[in-house]
Amino acid sequence: MILQTKIPLEQQSHNCIDYNSKLVTIGSCFSDHIGGKLEAFKFVTTRNPMGILFHPKAIETLIADAVGNVIYNSKDVFQHHEQWHSFKAHSVHSNSSKATLLAHLNAALQTTRDALLNATHVTITLGTAWVYQHLDSQAVVANCHKVPQSAFQKKLLPVAAIGESLKRCVALIHGINPKATIIFTVSPVRHLKDGFIENTRSKSHLITAIHETINLVEKENPSQLHYFPAYEIMMDELRDYRFYTSDMIHPSALAIDYIWEHFTTVWMTPATLTTLKKIATLLKRLQHKAFHPDSEAHQAFLKKTRLQIQELQRTYPNIEFR
Repeated sequence: MILQTKIPLEQQSHNCIDYNSKLVTIGSCFSDHIGGKLEAFKFVTTRNPMGILFHPKAIETLIADAVGNVIYNSKDVFQHHEQWHSFKAHSVHSNSSKATLLAHLNAALQTTRDALLNATHVTITLGTAWVYQHLDSQAVVANCHKVPQSAFQKKLLPVAAIGESLKRCVALIHGINPKATIIFTVSPVRHLKDGFIENTRSKSHLITAIHETINLVEKENPSQLHYFPAYEIMMDELRDYRFYTSDMIHPSALAIDYIWEHFTTVWMTPATLTTLKKIATLLKRLQHKAFHPDSEAHQAFLKKTRLQIQELQRTYPNIEFR
């Protein structure tokens, strides 16, 4: 008896992720989850330098500013509720000091540029097609920072506008790094504050625009753009509220692990997965708390762990254990 609808997935035959890869994850909170997994398993990963970005326009702005060597100044920040913010960044960067905020933002831009220059893989996760346009500046903001809603106009990006934004992202990345593989995903997090129907419209616009972009760009650069169905896996394979956190909106840790396993199956070779499992074992050994830390048995355990780490680092010197 089959009690689950399964998303058909195939392992990539080329441009796979391995422990020599350099990865960049940009976008919604789901990109943070995948980036966190990659970091945890010791892949070289740059994760959301400007903080979580929910929509394609915010992602495009980050990539354009990073690639264009833009330097943020006083025009790019504002003060609200005793904190300095930027409409181009997530509130994780907000600070009571204007100078500190600008320093952090410009460092994040440089980090993004350096990462994109050297990346083998860039994952871009789109969360919503709903955006807020600041009425005074007419700029589409990445984050409202609790500024009153009366200061913005809410809009649903048309498919064509999303497609143009994604094409610019691809062109900017490939302009400085022609060999980068770009993986698009749509966040499985439902933005129900927009409304149930509105969320469905939003996700539909994102999915349609991504596939239109892939189909168009693939004619020029075959096999460099891909789509990973994180949203579809959540909606079709994990159709049960036990796979959600208590807010009934965000994927639970179990759901994130499940989607992560699918991601590794598609994007990693068997050899890489073997190394990943070795690292997972070593991480568990490092977390082990001994009842008798001075015993011979525990000292032997520690010695074996060190030897296993050294053996792994001879093959992958970039892997660090702390």
